[in-house]
Amino acid sequence: MPGSDPKRGRDVMARAGCGSCHDIPGVWPRGTLGPPLTNFAEQGLIAGRLPNRPDVLMAFLRDAPAMIPGSTMPAMPIDEGEARDAAAYLYTLRRR
Repeated sequence: MPGSDPKRGRDVMARAGCGSCHDIPGVWPRGTLGPPLTNFAEQGLIAGRLPNRPDVLMAFLRDAPAMIPGSTMPAMPIDEGEARDAAAYLYTLRRR
């Protein structure tokens, strides 16, 4: 993803509190309310409904309820650049 920084994205996710709901490698705490994101890059769909593409993921990370009405994931207090970085980090998460 041009102009993105996955390391900065991991930090964005930690600061935004994503780990309070999700288990995300490198992010604390390790929540269990939402699905684990440990192999996110290998998933075909975001939230089981949306195509796993960078543009869709960035929009979902910023405002999930606008993308999937009734979503339990809240709109997150991150800007477009932070969403790009967070998405880039999620795309590094693969089975090893």
